[in-house]
Amino acid sequence: MGLPIKGLEPFRSREFTCYFISRFLSALATRMIDVAVAWLVYDITGSPIALGLIGLAIFTPNILFLLIAGHAADHYDRRRVLMTCYCVASTASFGLYLTVTTHSVSPPIIYALIFLIGTARAFSSPASAAIVPSLVPKENFANAIAVNASAYQVATIIGPAVGGVAYMFGAPFVFLATTVLSLSCVVLIYMLKPRPPAAEKSQITWEYLTAGLKFIRFNKTLLGLISLDMFAVLLGGATALLPMFAKDIFDTGPEGLGLLRSAPSLGAVVTALLLARFPLNKRVGMRMFQAVAVYGIATIGFGLSPSIHFALPCLVLLGAADMVSVYVRSTLVQLETPDDMRGRVSAVNSMFIGASNELGEFESGVLASLMGPVPAVLVGGVGAIGITLSWMRLFPALRDRDKLA
Repeated sequence: MGLPIKGLEPFRSREFTCYFISRFLSALATRMIDVAVAWLVYDITGSPIALGLIGLAIFTPNILFLLIAGHAADHYDRRRVLMTCYCVASTASFGLYLTVTTHSVSPPIIYALIFLIGTARAFSSPASAAIVPSLVPKENFANAIAVNASAYQVATIIGPAVGGVAYMFGAPFVFLATTVLSLSCVVLIYMLKPRPPAAEKSQITWEYLTAGLKFIRFNKTLLGLISLDMFAVLLGGATALLPMFAKDIFDTGPEGLGLLRSAPSLGAVVTALLLARFPLNKRVGMRMFQAVAVYGIATIGFGLSPSIHFALPCLVLLGAADMVSVYVRSTLVQLETPDDMRGRVSAVNSMFIGASNELGEFESGVLASLMGPVPAVLVGGVGAIGITLSWMRLFPALRDRDKLA
């Protein structure tokens, strides 16, 4: 029996549906935690550097466990890897709940628990990305990427708003809810069939562990894709400073922060659904570069916004542009990587994404402490545009890429 809406063919698979729901719930929990922790830390410290350290705590596991996470995704049942990661995430969420209920809140404790959540993400990201091709037929894979991204982005729209409103009932309420959401993901992934290791069992050598790095290094398309996203978002990321803009510039509370956090994902999810219905069929390389340039322009617009009413449309546009880049990058990374290496390559990709997002938050926090939040955002937007123009010259084959497949 066919699906009536073109672009939703991946849902013919019950396993993909379970995975999709788990992806949604996991992202929902992640964004609720992001908002609650950011507000909690800034409320305690009032320091932009303290906000930046949240991103650093989440990102550090990507570096520490890069090679091991990729190996785990290729060498072990990806289903079990995901279940373990969600168990760890639920434990860390419950730890945050206990911390605030026992009135033992301090930045070091929060950073330690966030580091644990970052470790779960470091292992779950490559396993999650690598498992998708086994859930749908190859002809539906591009649609599955867009639909899967929409699950993440819809949750990222709802999550900050829900987290901001839920925070009005107290931080313990938020962290208890995210604990339940992560445990629900364990149940959903358990419903998938066991996935045998993609790579044959072999002696673990340095060459085996670094194969993903070498594969990307010698594949100019993937190298250009991943490095473009890392440097553009690293410079242009403004999400770490949203608590400062919400509280100090736009004079709003956690509910306003939730709206600001949700706005980029509103643009992203609309774009993801459009891409699922109307996939990019030509000039995909140039479209990606154009999208990253728009991302930089939207970042500048946000930095210059005099009120939250001007800022929200800029963030919506920012998210829409970023989604085009995510769509092209995610599809090409999976299609151009052999299945027995997808875990290791996806781990490297996740590390670059972490560098652009979480490490970008640390960079933004440090820059804001030196020159203020508005100049920091403006410098980042200009930097993202500069990186786009430079990468168009450095990677002409990527710029001229016509088709995804």
